[in-house]
Amino acid sequence: MITRLLKRKTTGSVVCPSCGSLVGVRDDRCYTCGRANPGLWGFAPAIRQLGSDFGFAPFVVGASSILYLVSLLLSGAALQTIGPGLAILAPSQQALLLLGASGAIPVFGLGRWWTVLSASWLHGHFLHILFNMMWVRQLGPAAAEVIGPARTVIIYTVAGATGFALSTLAGSGLTMGASASIFGLLGALVHYGRKSGSSLIHGEALRCAIILFVFGLFMPGIDNFAHAGGFFGGYIASAFMNPLARERGDHLIAAVCCLAATFLSVLVSVVTALKYFR
Repeated sequence: MITRLLKRKTTGSVVCPSCGSLVGVRDDRCYTCGRANPGLWGFAPAIRQLGSDFGFAPFVVGASSILYLVSLLLSGAALQTIGPGLAILAPSQQALLLLGASGAIPVFGLGRWWTVLSASWLHGHFLHILFNMMWVRQLGPAAAEVIGPARTVIIYTVAGATGFALSTLAGSGLTMGASASIFGLLGALVHYGRKSGSSLIHGEALRCAIILFVFGLFMPGIDNFAHAGGFFGGYIASAFMNPLARERGDHLIAAVCCLAATFLSVLVSVVTALKYFR
């Protein structure tokens, strides 16, 4: 993936990411749809090879899996191979706190407000990450097809932050997981279906959200405040960016900034938490 992204095209024509028209790689604007910098600094062909979601879903799965493995290693003897309920291979709370889990304890107790960004990349046990990554693999490309890949990244990040902010305000002690962001994608699809008049997309996304929310009411350890906050965060973010309009170049820049902010939050969590674990 990295090798492909390094292959920059400097001459010839490329396909505009917004409308699919051929444009010069150095053109300032697409003459068909008006998108600024359609060649994406020469990286447009390489990025398109990553798929309709620009490789976002595999990226989330890979990054979340790596952080989950790191949390297991950091747990040491405190690792729970079989915990209460379905908690198989559960990292210790200390390891999750160090990597950036959110909730009332980290935010209000320790002043770690940035964890509302990092918590989406952490998971509490094996089945937690397994089911969440299955939803990411399914919803990520689907959302990118209708609302655009850059807006999908933005919504995923914003929904995670709003979800964990609401959960923290509601008093959840320690919370993490991609499900807040997943509900954000569902909220964005519900908005898109309503805005575009697509009863199929609106109905399917709303049905999935309701089923998952009701399921969470009967399962122990499910953070429904994060789910609700993520859903409404995704819905509002979609409305703000107008998914019916073509994506702009600044959407891609904002998406990169969102990813950078989330991983910076993980780094800051680790650096600032070291004093608690010496």
